[in-house]
Amino acid sequence: MPKKRELLTVGDVNGAWAIMPAPAKAGAEDWRNSDTVDLDETARVIEALIASGIDGLLSLGTYGECASLTWDEKKKFMATMVETVRGRVPFFVGTTSLNTRDTIAQTRFAAELGVDGTMLGVPMWCAPSVATAVRFYQDVAEACPDTAIAVYANPEAFKFDFPPGFWAQVASIRQVVTAKYIGVANLLLNISLTRKRIRFMPIELDYYGAARMDPEFCTAFWTSGALCGPNVPITLRDEVAKAKKSGDWAAAGRLSDDIARTCETLFPHGSFKEFSMYNIACEKERMNAAGWMKAGPCRPPYHVVPDEVRAGAVESGRRWAELSRKLAV
Repeated sequence: MPKKRELLTVGDVNGAWAIMPAPAKAGAEDWRNSDTVDLDETARVIEALIASGIDGLLSLGTYGECASLTWDEKKKFMATMVETVRGRVPFFVGTTSLNTRDTIAQTRFAAELGVDGTMLGVPMWCAPSVATAVRFYQDVAEACPDTAIAVYANPEAFKFDFPPGFWAQVASIRQVVTAKYIGVANLLLNISLTRKRIRFMPIELDYYGAARMDPEFCTAFWTSGALCGPNVPITLRDEVAKAKKSGDWAAAGRLSDDIARTCETLFPHGSFKEFSMYNIACEKERMNAAGWMKAGPCRPPYHVVPDEVRAGAVESGRRWAELSRKLAV
């Protein structure tokens, strides 16, 4: 069993963090199939991501299908990931459930395997108050003192806006070191309220803007596009790093614009809310179309997707693959 590293700190969260799905075998969309995770593809993809220079890994989030894998599938997937990563990069898995006790049980299991941290959203049944959400993170932290926590701050998925008052309170929890962040709204305010104790990671689409807002502290981002071709986010990471040193942001800005163009068809009618209805399928269709990995089909019930939404995701994957080839020249 790989030896788990010391508890991660905010200083350990830098660079491009790829968030990957649980690759699915053919037929995974059929509820009758029970062993749907392609563990061979899981190991291959992790090796390729690490070889590409990816700085960290996240999984078992939304399109890692935390809500549609069985517990047995989750355990096998986590074990394969830990065995493949072998401590070479920081690695977080999602352990979100419908309640605190199941979340703690899953987080403890992951920690015993050797996972560095949990990518943790609030339980997704009732919309929580700030007090409820803060208490949830406090309880998980108390129960799992040696596991770092990345707050999974997706307001559509978790029926919670993650307001500034929430961040001001969870910053006092020692294990909360980072957050998978959507957009850049309130970013500077939240950095200030948390006294830079939490590394906010925006998506690759927003990294350029975040880095310009606070070049010193905004040093990390999450990328789902890495599973369509990791040289794109790696190049973005490096161009932004160059810009911070030289003061010339032109190349980084052009690349950020190129990445945005690949995603123009990914969000149905340009709506993040509508995208969130189909985000598992949108992301996996995009990855499959790009051809860098075999994400496979979606597991039920999230495999029911309008044709036009699917077509937009496929086009997004095609555009990403084209950009990836252009950067490789």
